[in-house]
Formats: sequence, structure tokens, C-alpha cells
Amino acid sequence: MRWKKAGCKMAEFSHRPVLLEECIEGLNIRGDGIYVDGTAGGGGHSFEIASRLTTGKLIAIDQDEAAIAAAGARLAPFGDRAVVVRSNFSALSHVLDELKIEKIDGLLLDLGVSSYQLDTPERGFSYQSNAPLDMRMDRRSALTAYDVVNTYSEENLKKILFNYGEERFAPKIAAKIVEERAKKPIETTAQLSELIKAAMPAAAKEGGHHPAKRSFQAIRIEVNSELDVIAPAINAAVERMNKGGRIAVITFHSLEDRIVKQTFATLATGCTCPKSLPVCICNHKPKIKCVTKKPILPGERETEENPRARSAKLRVAEKL
Repeated sequence: MRWKKAGCKMAEFSHRPVLLEECIEGLNIRGDGIYVDGTAGGGGHSFEIASRLTTGKLIAIDQDEAAIAAAGARLAPFGDRAVVVRSNFSALSHVLDELKIEKIDGLLLDLGVSSYQLDTPERGFSYQSNAPLDMRMDRRSALTAYDVVNTYSEENLKKILFNYGEERFAPKIAAKIVEERAKKPIETTAQLSELIKAAMPAAAKEGGHHPAKRSFQAIRIEVNSELDVIAPAINAAVERMNKGGRIAVITFHSLEDRIVKQTFATLATGCTCPKSLPVCICNHKPKIKCVTKKPILPGERETEENPRARSAKLRVAEKL
């Protein structure tokens, strides 16, 4: 893990913050509070949070080296009020311990892949370009999309494509991958995209999303263990949060949103004893309250200006 005061050379990083005003309102920022942006990206959300601080502090975390460079440059005007840390938000408690911060007053998570990562061909995230199969958000990680595609068993590939991509043609695609890699390794995004299309029925390729979209999402999630870290990070944040602190989480597909919704629901639940018991013996107390009963969605203007915001959902909870 590396951290520094905000300020470094700007990387070629472009990422438009989604649901920006709604996030700021949801966090209910205090000037003297301590806030964490667990997915700093290009620093768009972070900048708006830091702008509202007086004696408070912002910790901006990201695992992507290019994001760290961009966020550092964007937040440089705030000096000591903003600290940029290269890490995964799943290590929130460790980051806070290293910075000698006991409690925080808010956490923002903007989940999923960034526009920069999608639009940089050599990162290997996009099915619309030709690049080496990579898909790592943290390029220090060992596992790549190449490894998943070329070494996972057909059964594991099928499970990943179905569970993480909700791809109904997962068996056909997994079988096609195994068939093709037996001839020669699948090395590029274009190769993978073409064989996915070849595995699908003609009717499934007409209109709607690109045929490879769900499969690429699934492989990316596997490479970065994206779903595994959401619930632990939320739970860790609640434990380190002052009363009245807020957690705001932006998701971009149903798998992420389901985890956030269920984690919030569990943390907001009080007594879990059977209704037949006359008194509570579990002593379970709710730790949060859900500020948003239903997720907040982007407005028409935002989706027109930024089509990638269309699937975004924001949920907010408050520490009790």
C-alpha cells in the first residue's frame, strides 16, 4: 500500500462522476468530518467532498495506478486535507490504522469499471477494441483475463459466465472457449469477442447489447474479485463510523446492487429471535438505518449527457 498527500503528475484519466449531486447530498457532509472515497477514480467525487471540508479530511483510495495519479493531481489544491492511497477499499480498516484514524463520518463507493479503464484499449477491458486480455484494475495483481480464459475448466467458466454475467448462453460460450484454446491460446479481446459471438445463436445477436458484454463483465468480475469485497467493506466502514455517518454506494448492475441491498438490510435488522419467543434473547441491535428505501436513479439529463450512467443506482445508509 502506498499513500501520499494529494499532488502528482496528471495521468491521461477521464471519468465523469455519476450521480454527483445525489452522492454529496446523501453523504450529508460536515466541514470537520473525515470522509473516505473508496473508489477515487479521476477524483471527481473526491474533489466535491474535499471542497466542502474546513478542518476535516478526505482519504481517497483506489487500486489503479493511473487513477491515483489523476486523483492526486485533482486534489492537490487541498493540501493536507486530502490524502490519496493506493489500495483496495476492502482494506479500509488497514488504511485507517496506517493513517492513525479511528473513526470516519462517511464512505463513498462507486463500484464497477471506470470510463478510463474501458476507453484505454491496452487495459483489455473492452470488447470493442483489440488488446491483450488483461482486465486487471490493479496491475500488480497476478491473475489476468488471459489466465481465466485459458486455464479455467469448462465447468468453472460456465459458472462464472452464468453467475457473474447472467449469461444464458454460458454453456455454449464456455464450450467454445475450451474448443478454441485447444488449438491455440486466446490472447486478445478481439479473439474472445469473436468466439463469443460465434457461440451464440443468430437471434441472440440481433439488437440490444453487444453479444460479448455479459461475458466480458463476468470475466472482469472474476479477475478483480469485485463482488467478494463489497459486503466486508461496508461492514468494516460501519464499525469505524461515527454515529450519524453515512455510507453511499453506487452500483451498475443487479449483482452489485443485490449485495448492497442485502448488506444494508442485514445491518438495519434488529431482533432476529423467533416471533414465538415472548422476549428477545439475541440482543441484536440495528447498526444502521436505510436513508434510501429505493435506490436513487440518474435523471434524464444526466443519462443524455453520460449514457454510461443509465444503469447506475445509489443507496445510502446512516450509522445509528
